[in-house]
Amino acid sequence: MAAHPEESAQPAGLQHPKLGHEEGAATEMESNQGDDEQPRLSNYSSWKECFFEKVQQRCLSLQETKASVIGAQKAEEEKIEKREPCDSLAREWYSEERETLDTRIYLLDKLLPTLIPGVENLLMEVERKHVLVSDKDPGTFDPINYLAEYLMRHNPLYGVSPKPGPYVRGMKIVAEELKSLMRGTTSERLVKMKAEAKEKREAREEMERKQAEERGMRKEALTVLFKEWTVDGKDRIPVALVQSALRSFPDVTDSIPEKMRKAIQDRKLKILNTLEETANLHEFSEFVLSYTEHVPSDTFQEIMKYLHQCGEDFQEATQRAMWRQNFSDLFQECDSGKVGVLDRQKTLALLREFYDRSPVAEKRELWNPRHWPIIKLQEIDLADLWGGRDDQAAEPSDAEVSKEGEDAVSEVKGTAFEGGDLDGGTTHREEPSSQEDIKTEKEDEPGSAERQDEAFPGSASDGHNLSRDGEPGPEIQVEEEESSLGREPETETKSEGDRDVADRDVTGSEQGAPAAEAVEETPAGKGSFSKQHSSQFDQQTSSETRLQDGDPLHDQDSGPSMAEVQNRRASCTRSSPGASCLTQPQFVQLMETFVGQDSSLPTVERLIKFIKEEYKQTEEEKMEQLEKGHRESRAAQRKLLLEALFEKWDSNGHGFLDLEEVDAVLSRFMGGTKKEALLKAKTRLCSRYPQLGRVEKLSPKAFQTFLELIASEFSGNEDEAFDNLVTFLTTSVEQSHRETLQSLTRRKWLQDIQQAAESGRASMESVYRAVFKAISQDAEAHGGNKKISAYIALLEESQLPAELGRLLLRYVACTVDDAPYVLNQALHRDMKGVSFAAVDEGKPIHVPRVQLHGNIHFWNSDRPVEERKGSLLVLPLYDARWRVFGILGLDTLQDPCEKNIFLTHEILFYQGVSHAFSKAYHHICTRENVLQMAVSALGWLYPRTPSIHTVTMYLVEPGKDKALCKMITTDNTGQKEIHSSPALLLREENLLRDYLFRCTDSLEVALTPVRGEQHIAVPLHDLSGQALGIFDISIGHHKKLPPQEQKDLQKMLKMVQAACLEILWRSLEETEPTYVLEAERVANVRHPGFLFHRFLLQDLRECVRKVGAKSFAGVKSCAEPPALVHDVIKAVLLLLHPDWKGSEETENWSQCKLKLDDNLIQEIYCFDPTAASVQIQAELLDCITGVPRAVVWQQGCAPAEYLYHWVHTCLALAEITRSQHSEKTHP
Repeated sequence: MAAHPEESAQPAGLQHPKLGHEEGAATEMESNQGDDEQPRLSNYSSWKECFFEKVQQRCLSLQETKASVIGAQKAEEEKIEKREPCDSLAREWYSEERETLDTRIYLLDKLLPTLIPGVENLLMEVERKHVLVSDKDPGTFDPINYLAEYLMRHNPLYGVSPKPGPYVRGMKIVAEELKSLMRGTTSERLVKMKAEAKEKREAREEMERKQAEERGMRKEALTVLFKEWTVDGKDRIPVALVQSALRSFPDVTDSIPEKMRKAIQDRKLKILNTLEETANLHEFSEFVLSYTEHVPSDTFQEIMKYLHQCGEDFQEATQRAMWRQNFSDLFQECDSGKVGVLDRQKTLALLREFYDRSPVAEKRELWNPRHWPIIKLQEIDLADLWGGRDDQAAEPSDAEVSKEGEDAVSEVKGTAFEGGDLDGGTTHREEPSSQEDIKTEKEDEPGSAERQDEAFPGSASDGHNLSRDGEPGPEIQVEEEESSLGREPETETKSEGDRDVADRDVTGSEQGAPAAEAVEETPAGKGSFSKQHSSQFDQQTSSETRLQDGDPLHDQDSGPSMAEVQNRRASCTRSSPGASCLTQPQFVQLMETFVGQDSSLPTVERLIKFIKEEYKQTEEEKMEQLEKGHRESRAAQRKLLLEALFEKWDSNGHGFLDLEEVDAVLSRFMGGTKKEALLKAKTRLCSRYPQLGRVEKLSPKAFQTFLELIASEFSGNEDEAFDNLVTFLTTSVEQSHRETLQSLTRRKWLQDIQQAAESGRASMESVYRAVFKAISQDAEAHGGNKKISAYIALLEESQLPAELGRLLLRYVACTVDDAPYVLNQALHRDMKGVSFAAVDEGKPIHVPRVQLHGNIHFWNSDRPVEERKGSLLVLPLYDARWRVFGILGLDTLQDPCEKNIFLTHEILFYQGVSHAFSKAYHHICTRENVLQMAVSALGWLYPRTPSIHTVTMYLVEPGKDKALCKMITTDNTGQKEIHSSPALLLREENLLRDYLFRCTDSLEVALTPVRGEQHIAVPLHDLSGQALGIFDISIGHHKKLPPQEQKDLQKMLKMVQAACLEILWRSLEETEPTYVLEAERVANVRHPGFLFHRFLLQDLRECVRKVGAKSFAGVKSCAEPPALVHDVIKAVLLLLHPDWKGSEETENWSQCKLKLDDNLIQEIYCFDPTAASVQIQAELLDCITGVPRAVVWQQGCAPAEYLYHWVHTCLALAEITRSQHSEKTHP
């Protein structure tokens, strides 16, 4: 039949009634389809099925008849036994004496069952004829003849024996018992078999009875559970939720039986992603029991506990769903212009106002809108993140909250909102009316001069009074004016055409597009590097302000400046649109986080009413939002149009276009009158993509940029010129119908390679298979059915002497037939071959006939010389910056045909295969680097946050549904596991873990209770603002982490996000890597291992720089400072100057405090713990070894806190560098 075996073999009892009916219909449909495809086979199958059905029915009927007869006989025997019990005198024959056992068995089995009834009948006849009466003559009656006649008439072999009497039936029982005593006989074996069968039957009946009792008890438990799942007194619950709960149960326990785990995995149930289909109590019970019928009682209790927790979550989720719907309606009402976004800063200001006006009791239920996760991690000031006592981050007392609420009323009344561009966000001016208001304003504008004075009371003003991000005071006004406008000053002076280009650049940067060259800046003119990874606006305003020329940090070269690193990423590190505005999912998630989990319905309703009344937009703001939406829509349409144009030009799927060819075609545009504009655009393009001067190949992104630059050079309407340019290029390329079909087919195969990388869960095996499959499919369809051998080799450092070459080619994958000879082989430069020539030249090498070349290396030495015939093609593999990292080789040595030379169209397609593989390879490498960095970050977090129970990291699978791959799990002991075969979470199968998918949709932090534990879902985004991964953090039964651990978690998440952007940025085409630490320049050192700690170091450098030497005035004024402060400073000095160990320079405080000057700040800022010239000896720093951070914070000295963290971060980087070099020395 056409039905699948799994569906046919599935027991009907395991299916939900409704689901089973639907599946039955599906199976019948499949059968009908099979009938249409093969009518003869179908007719034969129908006749055969009909025949077997009739035979089976007849057999079943005979079996039932026989069973009924046997049953009737047994019933009759039971009646006789009850009416006439067996005679107990027959037990006299029973004896275990072995000598007469055979005789007694023979008598009881063969003779006595017939003789005893004959004697009884004889006696009755004698009595009837009164033979024994003494007063009568004996007559002619002969008892011997009578008995003989009786025995002959009732011979058991020829006649029917009379019904046995009680005594005979007793003898039969005794005979069976005696037979069981005879060893090795058929009777004894039969008795044992009957006994075993009886025991099994009784055991089965007992088991069935217990199972029935257990099933009844489980049904009662499920009845109680059903009531817990029902909402609003309804008698039905959604089936999809029950499915989701059962499917996710194996993920939360290891004690689940394998049968149940396999049943959950193998059940061919229809995935229900809707809550409309419901089940009543009976259907619910049968559905759950179908999964749990084979599990023991303790596991069932565990399942019931789990389902009980899921029921509570469902009840809570129902209420939260109502709130989210109300928030969605609120968003629609506030979005009067129907643009699809709201102003983020204005929304946060309203949340702060509502929070300040709320009573003390409600404030405890709401989340403080001045704290993370309401605000972004990048908005937290460095002084707040790294310094300060833990109690400063704690919630205020009741008296403080009351005073804060009273003062907030006047603060909100004095608030004036100014409209601004969505790119920069709408800023607000607040006139504080109390000290609490001043504190609030400082939190809204992190890094201000007032914050510095408050955080470092020991600092004094001397003309270098540091303001925001360390700029001189006179430039504060300029920066604030730029912030209020929400855009850079030079944007205002551009022409209309230039403004459109700028708008497109901004939109493109949000999608990971390159921007114009950034202005270089000295290290001192830069704020937090990880902070600026998420805001282009902050980077540009910071790059326009500098410290004065007397800054000591200019005196010494510390490698690539921090500002250079940030500015060269300006366009690549743009965060999601939520940085300045809120989409509907972001707004809903933000509101849900703000109201928390304990807020009452009146509080939520009051909040909705407040936002609805207070959120106002001017006509200018509405028009600005509409214009921006129009620009973004136009940019998106233009992007799609250019992608289609690129695909039309790149008919063979190379992934690149030849710059000279494109330039030659463009030179004919408008009769060649635009050559000057074309030359200017080409010059600007080469400045943005330096590698074009070397390879002259245009990627899709470079092609799009080139056309935009050309259109910007034309006079007149730029949009019209751009459309004319695209139309001209579209008509310049012509393809026949056959070429078009061939191009579409080949492009589909190339897309399968990328799809394998995106869905391969960070594994290269699926990519290799997709590559070889594409090659074989093309050879079969377009290559004359050639038999092609393919192999992939990657460059790696050689461990052999330098004269043999610094690099070698390691063959990492090949076709199946070549695996014994090629796989894991290494090709050195001193060996024969043309592969290194392809690597050096960066161009494909085609050898039509290898037997005539003379410089070909044959891995299969067993192949005869006369059979070494065929064609060889070696294609270089490029990274994003067109550097060769390996080769793709193909040959036809195994093809028996003589005409086996690769044709031009085949070579062009194989170039597309090499490009597709390169793209897929680097996609997986990037994900692996992200995972390695995350492991390093979790290792840093674990000893600092004991309140965190588990951390699970998911990577988002690209696609419409955004499935999640479970990649890393960490328990409360710090044990980390990177899953080689990660589980895949689909949205429709995990309705009770919907918070993870809401987190990916909104890119906002989601706080939710799951099975009694509080979970924090934190998203990671890529350069285009799309979800890259998620951290699912469980903090147990705590509502919030302790303030100290909350800060550490924020540090980790902030650095992880910055490190992710750095990893992704390094894979871009238009950027060159800029390394901060020396170890990053070493080719074989994998930077993700210490990239997280490098960002910690950079943030701490900025903290120390902002503090300045003047902040040590309070410490230097002490005759004898706290011993711990002295130890921290001594550790810093020993780290910088190990030769001062035990000298007066560090041991004597009067000498030690003299070192607290600008030179020390400069040394700290420029110190590279990974440099080869730096030898860090951990034993020199015993003075702070084992000192808890809380003890350092209790000193109340911000510089000491920064230096304490800086020392430990340097030690961690030095240890990682040593381990990397150790791996290099001992591979």
